[in-house]
Amino acid sequence: MPKFLIGGIVFLLLLGAGYGLAQAARAIPWDCADWQAFAHADRTTAILESLAENRGKTLYCGIDQSDTFTKAETWEAGRDRNERDDTVYFGERGQFRGFIAAQEGYLTDGESGVTGVSIDRIFEFPREQGKRRKQVVRRSVDSATDGLEGVSSCGLDIDLSTTACADSGLGNTQAAARTSYFRADPSTGGYAVNPDWAALTAAVARDYCRREGFTRATNVESVDPGITEVNEQATSPVWQYATRNSMTVAYQVRAWSATCVKVKRRARR
Repeated sequence: MPKFLIGGIVFLLLLGAGYGLAQAARAIPWDCADWQAFAHADRTTAILESLAENRGKTLYCGIDQSDTFTKAETWEAGRDRNERDDTVYFGERGQFRGFIAAQEGYLTDGESGVTGVSIDRIFEFPREQGKRRKQVVRRSVDSATDGLEGVSSCGLDIDLSTTACADSGLGNTQAAARTSYFRADPSTGGYAVNPDWAALTAAVARDYCRREGFTRATNVESVDPGITEVNEQATSPVWQYATRNSMTVAYQVRAWSATCVKVKRRARR
């Protein structure tokens, strides 16, 4: 491959890298639309107060863009206000701690400080904030198809002598189910339970999603099992039975579904 061609490729690669660095360092010029110098009868005080409020913006808006202050008088007002010499200016709007070398070169037209420095350094433009991109992760959950336990109501001793809620061990029994109430159903001789299924399901879905590394659960629903025929009479809800500590308890389990959600933050670009 000819040497001049190799040299051209290298040059293009370096040019591209330089452009990428320039883009990464891109700054936002100060907006001077609402900038005003500090009003004071003493010119030096006015300059120092303006510098104390925002040094870079004062240099850009007050000198470079609007000629409110001249380079020479601004340099003269602030040249001896240097933190190293313990002569920091403590003003009403902040503190002025001297000029950086690039600003000295700009204000003195090269007599002091350094020249040939980027205007980003001279005027201390604020950097453009990179946006943190969000990625929302969702997972649909269905207890019936995903092999998960359902939402259980309290257990009720079949002879009404004892209720077994928090320690019944039946599925995902929630302590909140203690607020459930039971009553005899005179039409069938059975028992009806009326827990707050929405609250129980929300708690089960929330706990499951958090265990799986998500932050919250949405679209939470429980599935009403409907009715069943008992002694040729329709009754609801559907009862299930189990034996716990030699005690037969009646309870109900409902399937549930939800969407687990979390937000992942991507790196700044």
